[in-house]
Amino acid sequence: MNSPGMERAVGLFVIGGLLCLGYFAFQLGSSEIRPSETYTIEARFNSVAGLNPGAQIQIAGVPVGSVGKLSLGKDFSALVELRIRKDLQLSADTMASIRSHGLLGDQYVSLTPGGDDRLLAPGERITDTESSVDILQLLGRFAFGSVNSDKKTSSPTPEKTPPAEEIPLKP
Repeated sequence: MNSPGMERAVGLFVIGGLLCLGYFAFQLGSSEIRPSETYTIEARFNSVAGLNPGAQIQIAGVPVGSVGKLSLGKDFSALVELRIRKDLQLSADTMASIRSHGLLGDQYVSLTPGGDDRLLAPGERITDTESSVDILQLLGRFAFGSVNSDKKTSSPTPEKTPPAEEIPLKP
């Protein structure tokens, strides 16, 4: 019942899958910045929905670091540890935003340097932050018509609706 050709095809398929898995694991591992080449700063966000430790940190689309640990502050805000390359000095008025690759892609932190002469020292906090946008929540609000909460929904009033006996019926 089992043919040698079928067994070879399945074997080649499994070997090909393992090679692909190994390639992607190598690519993912090689893009990591070693902790000894970074310094740590902190940012406080209202929400970090979808952001994971190890996510990229980018400036103008160029990777410059990775996200360290995520923790909850005493005021129930999210504290994010940012590991930035040592050769990169950020100004004190740098802005941190949580962005997404595409509509439903991975979350990453985007940094927008400011123009302040004072530089952030290791361990300091970025004060200007922008939390992630919850796409599913926005889609739900849009689908159920509550995007603009000030907008009142109109329903036909009894004065505008003709009485049932005045509606012409076609046989």
